[in-house]
This record gives sequence, C-alpha cells and structure tokens, in this order.
Amino acid sequence: MAHQYQYATVSEALDELHENGFTYDFNIHGDDIVEHPENFQIVYVYRYEGDSDPDDEATVYGIKSLKNGKKGVFVAGFSANSDNDAARVLLDLVIKGRH
Repeated sequence: MAHQYQYATVSEALDELHENGFTYDFNIHGDDIVEHPENFQIVYVYRYEGDSDPDDEATVYGIKSLKNGKKGVFVAGFSANSDNDAARVLLDLVIKGRH
C-alpha cells in the first residue's frame, strides 16, 4: 500500500520525491501506465489541497515500474480539465491497493 503524506505545496512533494530518486515524468509518458497498469506500483501519494479554490487541489504520485525499476512522478489535478486516462488508472490502483 502507498504511503500517504500531505504537504503545503505540490513543489514540496515533488522535491521530496526527487530527492528519493523519483525523477521520471510519468505525466509525459502516461500511456505506459494506461496500457500496462499491472507493471506499476504506487509507492507514495502526496495530496495538496487548495485553501479556497478546488481547482488548486492535486495529488502527486510516486510511482515505481515493476518491470524495470524506473521511479517517477505523476501529478493529477482535481479540476474537470485535468482529467485523463492515466489519472483514472492511478486512482484505481490506489483503491485496489487498499484491499
């Protein structure tokens, strides 16, 4: 199961993950996650909640490839225009990991 943390900003979460070797950008390569979700493990989940605007809310995932060990990040927003297939797959992986 993924470790969940809450930071004041998305930048703090990204900095922490980068320091721990999560350097690959899965936002650019989201198709890898969509096509083969079974090859990925969510190691960390960082939530950022905006004070007054729901569009400021985001989740930062620290992801590890089970196939090649590559570690990276994916940032998913909560606004309607930030919804994409990779974000839905990651949310599903988090939910499955809670069983």
